[in-house]
Amino acid sequence: MRGNMKLRGDKIRLITLLGMIINLVRISSASVVSSGDFNKDFFVMWSPSHVNTSSDGRTRSLILDKDTGAGFASNEMFLFGQIDMQIKLIPGYSAGTVLAFYLSSDQPNRDEIDFEFLGNVTGQPYILQTNVYSDGFDNREERIYLWFDPTEDFHNYSILWNLHQIVFSVDSIPIRTFRNHADKGVAFPRWQPMSIKATLWNGDSWATRGGKDKVDWSKSPFIVSFANYTIDSCIWRGNPRFCRSNSPGNWWNWEDFSSLTPIQKRWFKWVRRYHMIYDYCQDNERFQGNLPKECSLPKY
Repeated sequence: MRGNMKLRGDKIRLITLLGMIINLVRISSASVVSSGDFNKDFFVMWSPSHVNTSSDGRTRSLILDKDTGAGFASNEMFLFGQIDMQIKLIPGYSAGTVLAFYLSSDQPNRDEIDFEFLGNVTGQPYILQTNVYSDGFDNREERIYLWFDPTEDFHNYSILWNLHQIVFSVDSIPIRTFRNHADKGVAFPRWQPMSIKATLWNGDSWATRGGKDKVDWSKSPFIVSFANYTIDSCIWRGNPRFCRSNSPGNWWNWEDFSSLTPIQKRWFKWVRRYHMIYDYCQDNERFQGNLPKECSLPKY
């Protein structure tokens, strides 16, 4: 009897161990480092005639003219990770145009993490707007002037999204954070998987000086170029537990990435002091003195 009980216990431990190994394999396989080939990792959402991709798949451009804009999206959906995309924006007069590079869950109560580049009049600085949707609610816009000309060369735009925070970065400089304050009643994107998208479209009803400067179609086509992207994220396979773990494959959930480093904090303060032109958390008129709850909570 004692021998049978020991054998049964050994079997249970073996089954448990095998289960743990399978889970670890599934967790590690969920993390992906992208191929770098736009043709393999993305599909064209609309207007394929306005999407040009190099023969090796390493670069891609979107075209906007009077007929249409264009967009592409990732084949996979992700829950947490880091996405980097090098982008070169429209040179010269680009008023009214909008280039969006973002993550979106595509649900009625969607979560979304947005970079939006708002076209400008020649000689004026480019405006970069960021926004966060959580459980269908947005109204969290921030705007900065970029400290360089984003039309002369490629620059890297990055989104780090984990259990602790969302960090928007430009050339590794953090320009915005959105902390996970769910325990204090602030909605945070943490359950819905999101796809990666890029779209170029006519937003001249609002994009440049509140819609005062319109698209000049005589200067079209307007072209935005993309290159050298990386996707290091957890592929959605229907079970959030694998993406929410802090396993070796899910490095973004480690404690090291739960807040900004001291150097990042200094850069963050520099951006906000010298380059920020709009912060929803300072817009008392818009919110009639009732600012969103996260505005009184730590940003990092």
